[in-house]
Amino acid sequence: MLYADSMTDKKFTNLMEIISSEENIRLAYRNIKNNKGSKTPGVDGKTIDNLKKWNNKSLIANIQKSLEWYTPNKVKRVEIPKGNGKTRPLGIPTIKDRLIQQCILQVLEPICEAKFHERSNGFRPNRSAEHAIAQAMAMIQQRNLHYVIDIDIKSFFDNVSHGKLLKQMWTLGIREKKLLSIISSMLKAEVAGIGFPEKGTPQGGIISPLLSNIVLNELDWWIASQWEEIPTEYKYKCSIHENGSINKSPIYASLRKTSLKECYIVRYADDFKIFCRKRNDAQKLFEAIKMWLKERLGLEISPEKSKIVNLKRQYSEFLGFKLKAKIKGKKSNGEPKYVVTSHISNKASKKIQIRAKETIYNMRHHSEKEKMYKYIGLYNSFVMGVHQYYAIATEVNKDFHKISFHVNRTLKRKLGNILKRPNVSSLKCKAIVEKYGKSMELRSIYDLPVVPIGYVQHRNPLWKRAAVNKYTEKGRAEIHKSLKGIDMDILLYLMRNPISNRSVEYNDNRISLYSGQMGKCAVTGKRLCIDGIHCHHKIPVKLGGNDDYSNLKIVHADVHRLIHAVKNETIQQLLEKIKLTDYQLERINVLRRLCKLSEIKSL
Repeated sequence: MLYADSMTDKKFTNLMEIISSEENIRLAYRNIKNNKGSKTPGVDGKTIDNLKKWNNKSLIANIQKSLEWYTPNKVKRVEIPKGNGKTRPLGIPTIKDRLIQQCILQVLEPICEAKFHERSNGFRPNRSAEHAIAQAMAMIQQRNLHYVIDIDIKSFFDNVSHGKLLKQMWTLGIREKKLLSIISSMLKAEVAGIGFPEKGTPQGGIISPLLSNIVLNELDWWIASQWEEIPTEYKYKCSIHENGSINKSPIYASLRKTSLKECYIVRYADDFKIFCRKRNDAQKLFEAIKMWLKERLGLEISPEKSKIVNLKRQYSEFLGFKLKAKIKGKKSNGEPKYVVTSHISNKASKKIQIRAKETIYNMRHHSEKEKMYKYIGLYNSFVMGVHQYYAIATEVNKDFHKISFHVNRTLKRKLGNILKRPNVSSLKCKAIVEKYGKSMELRSIYDLPVVPIGYVQHRNPLWKRAAVNKYTEKGRAEIHKSLKGIDMDILLYLMRNPISNRSVEYNDNRISLYSGQMGKCAVTGKRLCIDGIHCHHKIPVKLGGNDDYSNLKIVHADVHRLIHAVKNETIQQLLEKIKLTDYQLERINVLRRLCKLSEIKSL
């Protein structure tokens, strides 16, 4: 609803009512619980574990009261090491302030998403670095734009003007003064040991990525206004690309007959590039962008990192990749044909080597089988992760072959005594065997495969499909295809009807388990209806059990009664009613043993 209203340029003056609603607060808890940073304490030393103990009503009442007259707590400041040996500051709000920021984010995001540019890719739902790389590659190969302006904004997050940001939010239609006042308070929250900031968005806050996108959204549309969004006198008929975006080729063909400067922006957070057809156009735009950033947003660029690159001669780095245009044959008119070539950047390649070697060193120091399994898992996860991310580079095979020379040498030197050429059929982790089993470099330690770092398959980067949008009915249907089989009405019912005398953690995990079990009973495998859903503690609370995800199971109501039944008459009645197989009865008995109850014998 907010997304649709924003698309029609509605002005929003009643957002605090939605932000402080029970459903929004419960959803905020659910979202921050899954965030890795939820285990990081703020200045008060509290984490998500402290919030888990609250019951739903108490937590919701506390957050609602805080929002009535909001004053943020101090922000904890930590220094995070960068690849160049320097550090960058990270601001960590208290866990309660992070929950409040999440409540606000969930309401602001759909409003802003309706106004954001198509080629802004960073920190947005259903978008990724892969989409940005796909767009950049298309500019080079399909549109033949071989001059790129690389812009590096000097300390972007530290120099955002608070006043300008609030004005930009007002322009986007966010016009509730109480909400804007709360956001202003968040921006000006005292940093422990430093003081009150006069500008900048604190990196580490949940809402900060959205605020930074709001700041640079104005840049996106200003660049677009110089070429692709210029209105034409004649209304051209445009087709639709396979990914659902509009094909404006007829409009661009007409604009190229003018003296206008052809340019397109591709952005991921504060890392962006402007692609141009001519060097002269790129030079003029470079100067114009410097002036615009300074005068409009009060931001300066880094002279040593900002430049114009001729992609026919040099590489341009972007998100850990380096891109270039190389000749491959000729066009029908005899002119050289250029295609994109891409590698892992030198800096990223070095980081991969260092991280892989560090994990191998950790393996060497742990000879115990269980601990070795842990570090093999960490190594495999890391290698598979970098394979997945960099597989879209056209020269990924060559790049990982070079990396593997150094990493494999370390593997042999440190673990050669236990590193074996495996019998593939006897290995655990079938998913790894299925993906990497054909590699001659596959090795194993004990019975676990060690992923060969030099074995990777190139794939073409995918554009974001326009249909995928969690804020439209059609877009949600696309996303929910992966949840096929789950009754969305039941899922919504569980979200909107928490059990009042249970903890917020219990109610949240009940929803997660229903989704994770695909709406089926953990014992019988039968699909559950609303009145049949029970959430069972594997180790009962009275025996020391808690509300953790790992200690809960979703089962049918009759199955739950059978797990806890002690009277023979009740047990026999339930057995006759449910009609369990021997396998299902054994699963019941496993759960009964955890409850310190006697096993049930089959009829």
